[in-house]
Amino acid sequence: MVGTDFFPTFINAAGAKPTKPAKPTKPTKPTKPTKPTKPTPAGPIDGVDLMPLLKGGDRLERDAIYWHYPHYSNQGGFPGGAIRMAEWKLIERYEDGRVHLYNLSDDIGETNDLAAQHPERVTNMRAKLHAWYKDVDAKFLGKKEDGPEPWRP
Repeated sequence: MVGTDFFPTFINAAGAKPTKPAKPTKPTKPTKPTKPTKPTPAGPIDGVDLMPLLKGGDRLERDAIYWHYPHYSNQGGFPGGAIRMAEWKLIERYEDGRVHLYNLSDDIGETNDLAAQHPERVTNMRAKLHAWYKDVDAKFLGKKEDGPEPWRP
């Protein structure tokens, strides 16, 4: 469960479907009143409805969880993205494109990088992560004046 799961769960619990507002129109000269427009269905929702778990289920139908963190932080974080599939987590650094792979069932502290031992898993997980970047239109580091060109997936 991650924070993005709350939105689809709350929407379902309320008995609604996610919508996005109708596109705004240019103001026109007032005429006779018109019917309000119906909202259009929303695009893809990032997250999974947790209602099956809340109703006693034992697992979610999710193939992966994704993270996108495109900036530095004052807590020491670095720009990067990640994907978790079952017990495996791949982290990609946006500074230079390096990747790290961890088996969280054996290494919850992410101290033993297994990327070199599992190149096929790295390739597959990285491809899914890059496809997700495109799906969500992820933004990446910009070039600083007189700085090097930043890495891009």
